[in-house]
Amino acid sequence: MTINPPFNFDLYSTINSHGWFDLPPFQTTEQKDELQTIISLSKQKHVHVRIREANALIGIVPLNKTVRLSKTEKEKIKNIVRSMLRIDEQLDEFYLLCKKEKHLRWIPKRHAGRILRSPTTFEDIVKMMFTTNCSWALTKIMTEHLTRKLGTKTSDGKFSFPRPEAIATKSEKWLRKEISCGYRAPYLLKLCRDIVNKKIDVESFRNTDCSSEDLYRKLRSIKGIGHYAAGNILKLLGRYDYLGIDSWVRKRFSQLHKNGRKVSDTSIEEHYHRYGSWRGLICLMEITADWHA
Repeated sequence: MTINPPFNFDLYSTINSHGWFDLPPFQTTEQKDELQTIISLSKQKHVHVRIREANALIGIVPLNKTVRLSKTEKEKIKNIVRSMLRIDEQLDEFYLLCKKEKHLRWIPKRHAGRILRSPTTFEDIVKMMFTTNCSWALTKIMTEHLTRKLGTKTSDGKFSFPRPEAIATKSEKWLRKEISCGYRAPYLLKLCRDIVNKKIDVESFRNTDCSSEDLYRKLRSIKGIGHYAAGNILKLLGRYDYLGIDSWVRKRFSQLHKNGRKVSDTSIEEHYHRYGSWRGLICLMEITADWHA
């Protein structure tokens, strides 16, 4: 399967946009020139795919050879990959903004700015919940435990990210012990049960017409999703009105703009205010610039 991306798409920059490539079911190479993940077509059918860029095309190769795919299923996989890699996201306005400032001109030159996201919004929300108030090492442990213990094993020995139904049947005690998710256990459980009981439809968030402010409020209404998590989930939904400030952002901003001096969140917000609806993406690109070097 192949996808013809726009001229300003770069797979390396998209994979390397943030830490999601390091969390299962995602896998990548040391050079970050390919991405692997599990795409769930149904409760029973999970496809392990490898995604590469070659000859100006994106190639998608199923790795569990025993899986047979219909034409409709192949199109579904291609659409999911387009969404994951943000291939259809329009960044022309963002690139024009970057070209106006010398220290941001590397962004359009590198075709950076697309942020890797998971096949589902549910997976993105859970992973973001797992990044709160902990080290990246613990984020990886929680995600690996959740995927391996509640995901579905594919024919080639990989594990899909679990569906909400699989998590909703567990107890808070089980999640604390087996997933090591601590205080997040009741929040994760409530999210999954609300999805199963159709009290919330998080998958609709990627295509909603509601304002960023309304979407932010919906995310904040999910227990366990604070200001930082909601702001960063918005970026994965293509909304960049919020910065998603945490301790790492404060540290990097201080190093870049304040010679290492302590800085307030208000100061950071004021610094990026002039970038309008692109301020969250400008902030992310600035603090991760060395990743793209």
